[in-house]
Amino acid sequence: MSTDNTARFSDRVDDYVKHRPGYPQAVVTYLHGVLGVDPRATVADVGSGTGIFTQLLIDAGHTVFAIEPNTPMRAAAERLIGNRPGFISVAATAERTSLDDASVDLVTAAQAFHWFDVEGARSEFSRILRPGGYVVLLWNDRREDGSDFSVEYQSLIDEYNTDLAVVDHRRLTRGDAVIERFFGASGHRTICFENRQRLDFEGLRGRLVSSSYIPAAGAPRHDEMIDELAALHARHAVDGFVEISYETKVYYGRLEGRS
Repeated sequence: MSTDNTARFSDRVDDYVKHRPGYPQAVVTYLHGVLGVDPRATVADVGSGTGIFTQLLIDAGHTVFAIEPNTPMRAAAERLIGNRPGFISVAATAERTSLDDASVDLVTAAQAFHWFDVEGARSEFSRILRPGGYVVLLWNDRREDGSDFSVEYQSLIDEYNTDLAVVDHRRLTRGDAVIERFFGASGHRTICFENRQRLDFEGLRGRLVSSSYIPAAGAPRHDEMIDELAALHARHAVDGFVEISYETKVYYGRLEGRS
């Protein structure tokens, strides 16, 4: 994680906490039932942010090292889940987690891997994993489903984003070459789950501005963008709500030397 990247969300934490989508319970059920991960397994949730996926892991019974370099995001997670048994907050990066050798059974990265240095993270995850441990990388990918709302929402993002072409995780990781390089000769598998959000206008506003490539309050064109978003919501809301659909995409595998 570069210094610049670790600071990108510092002014968006409140909206991130309130309006980012969670992850389906089916992800953890799959880890336990199909991969055989013990619910008592110790997890390093790397790039844990405000603790969205961390909470799901703790709810399932895991002890979790929540590795997060961004101070405001880490503080938000500590406020939300800091009193939960099994939660251990760690100020560190993916490339230098500060954890001991062979100290965790599973490494996860939810909506975060695209910020990592691939080789540095791979070396570090291999170091901290116990033999047989999995690495699980997951993202909520917003579906562009062809509906009028989806098309117009994407058009608004295309119009107002500041650097989406540089930071979009689908562009950074989804040639699959990056994922393949990360997992190496051991290989990886992929599984997808359905996910969705039902949002009133405040929820839609918060979801939009929680993205680091969208102008924050006070930035040029922010107010103009919010006015257009309000009109978009009004055109498509049913009983005051619009729906965003996601595909939760999960990549998992073991690293060479850890099988």
